[in-house]
Amino acid sequence: MSGQTSAQHLISHHAALQAAAAAVQEAERLGIAIVVAVVDRAGHTRCLLRMDGAFLHSAGIAEDKAYTAAGFGLATADWDKVTAGNANLASGLAARPRLVMFGGGLPIELDGECVGGIGVSGGSEEQDEACARAGLKALSN
Repeated sequence: MSGQTSAQHLISHHAALQAAAAAVQEAERLGIAIVVAVVDRAGHTRCLLRMDGAFLHSAGIAEDKAYTAAGFGLATADWDKVTAGNANLASGLAARPRLVMFGGGLPIELDGECVGGIGVSGGSEEQDEACARAGLKALSN
């Protein structure tokens, strides 16, 4: 069976919770209420945390940001660079369910391999991204 299977890193529920807690801590520092989602490489939710007062729709948006980041290994804010100058690509991708093309979703990488994604929704794009970055930083400590 050589060559027919491969080992992959997985994000544990402990790591997912650690990342989510760090994102919430940053949101509290910023004075905003967010939802943070952490998904594994296959897009399965490992952690979803909704702060008191966070918008109802932020849960789905956060999960979709994490799903997009994990699926492509690309920050959701970088889609404008990918689609620059190609209106057909931009509109076609925007029509895809669960694909988010604005900031707040980041891939989670381990040893150069994408093992999941973190998505944050509830603040501005910049605030969401800052919270997601805080979550990533917690995983690197």
